[in-house]
Amino acid sequence: MTVEFTLNGRQVSAPAEPNTLLLDLLRDHFRLTGAKRSCDVQVCGSCTVLVDGGPVSACTYLAHEAAGREVLTIEGFSELPEFEHYASAFERHAAVQCGFCTPGFLLTLKSLRDAGDLETEEDIRHGLDGNLCRCTGYRAILEAARDIGEVAA
Repeated sequence: MTVEFTLNGRQVSAPAEPNTLLLDLLRDHFRLTGAKRSCDVQVCGSCTVLVDGGPVSACTYLAHEAAGREVLTIEGFSELPEFEHYASAFERHAAVQCGFCTPGFLLTLKSLRDAGDLETEEDIRHGLDGNLCRCTGYRAILEAARDIGEVAA
């Protein structure tokens, strides 16, 4: 089958078997490697991409489910003017550690902010509960998220 969808603002099509995962299609066919394979069970958030503005785990999302939808990866997000606000917040708070989980955090925060769900400390903690960082703690990431959402600590 051929899957047609909008990828980072461009109409695309690609061959995919019925069981092809969106993560594999993005990485193998389109060479977009920002979404990372990690847990494969929708727990860590490292493979997060946005589909129609909402975060999905590309490691469990079938490629054919993206047909007719808009998919945004970290590569596409980094081309948008608003990305600078997110990147500079992560830089200011030293929230990028090894960087493996960072694309998932950034896309999840974009989705939360776009939906107006990044206004309180509780919004941040609840919204990011599906994103794991294995380097150290979350203090810097939470500070950057507060900055992005302009939430008082």
